Amino acid sequence: MGAVVCFHLANAGLGLGILMAGFFYCLLRMVETDSSSELYWCGLVAGLFIYVPPLSFFWHIFGGFAISLWMVACVWLLAFLLLARWWRRRYGRIALAVVAPLMWTGLEYFRGELYYLRFSWLSPGYAFSGSAQLAQLGVLGVYGIGFAGMVVAVILYLLPLKYRVIAGSLLVTVMYTPWPPVVVKPTASILRVAGVQLEFPSVNQVMASLHALVSIHPEADVLVLSEYTFEGPVPAEIKNFCREQKKYLIAGGKAPAPGGKFYDTAFVVGPTGEIVFSQGKCVPVQFFQDGLPTLTQRVWYSPWGKIGLGICYDASYRGVVDELVRQGAQALIFPTMDVEDWGAREHQLNALVGPVRAAEYQLPLFRLASSGISEAVNPDGTVQSSAGFPGHTQMVSVEFPLPAKGRLPLDHWLAPASTAMTAGLIWWLVFDWLTKRFRRKE
Repeated sequence: MGAVVCFHLANAGLGLGILMAGFFYCLLRMVETDSSSELYWCGLVAGLFIYVPPLSFFWHIFGGFAISLWMVACVWLLAFLLLARWWRRRYGRIALAVVAPLMWTGLEYFRGELYYLRFSWLSPGYAFSGSAQLAQLGVLGVYGIGFAGMVVAVILYLLPLKYRVIAGSLLVTVMYTPWPPVVVKPTASILRVAGVQLEFPSVNQVMASLHALVSIHPEADVLVLSEYTFEGPVPAEIKNFCREQKKYLIAGGKAPAPGGKFYDTAFVVGPTGEIVFSQGKCVPVQFFQDGLPTLTQRVWYSPWGKIGLGICYDASYRGVVDELVRQGAQALIFPTMDVEDWGAREHQLNALVGPVRAAEYQLPLFRLASSGISEAVNPDGTVQSSAGFPGHTQMVSVEFPLPAKGRLPLDHWLAPASTAMTAGLIWWLVFDWLTKRFRRKE
């Protein structure tokens, strides 16, 4: 019950992300049970109460198959609990405290980045999206924040009760004391971006909305439309508009692929009316007709600097955005398709990703969604402007001073290393168990 309450309060948008440490502490206390079956059932119930409410929109999208997806989400929580109990029974409380942060981070990174059903939403680090602490915590990365939360929980777990209160009070004081602002040194380049929310529009609707966008935001250098604005390449009428208005346009469409398939693509139309750049989607959404995954990633060498383009779901994956930052991206733009019919909760969850990405890499980020929630995010993770849900034809604009470059957060190295170490711990536990079983038989 404590784990469930702490998790939901931390994710309620009330600035209580610190309660993730309480969530981790409750998990460690659950591990102390003597019965593995009791831990399994309690962990399963806790997982369902944690993951089903925020992911209830799965039922509307997938029907009965949503039950399987909810169970998959619970698997990783159960894996941590059962592995941690096994380790504690073998090697003791102190040994568990040493490996718990690595074990949690390793499993969480594998869940979010490495296997077919990878799904990074609801990772504990996202609880700090939009919080005052995000600018400083961003250097850890979303998985590094989870690692740090488990370290705090481990300290509370090992301390006697009276010292837990003191340590907890000190933690709250440190977290909620105003920290100095994060300063990102900009270059001389100023990027002005504006976008309009449209969902499955006709070409005529796109033309009318673009004319309105230019009329209201004539200062914008780059106009942005959502993913899947077009059912194919950019139409000639839109190219003519860019030529007439002398504007750059980033819009989602489909690039043909062999065998009648396609690549979900973000096209960049230049002021000459020609396609000057395109980037395919790296991580198509599982179980959807979302095209083939692209084989290449490049940054767009725009007149203002290097711009990293991703498409919708790509923003959820650190491996995708890490590559753009390694190539020197100075800003990130994500055309996104969030269907209105999926509901407000799905849009709210997806909107948590942008501020965390911006703070991790200290880069400005512009996310234009089909029906909300579109965001222009500063490099410290604060949202400068946004458009709401469903927000048909709502506009969002921003002026970004471009930094010289971004950074890779600490968990760029920590998270993969934790996954490798967790795999080693699992193999060691299996080897140790088999060895002792063989000795008992002898």
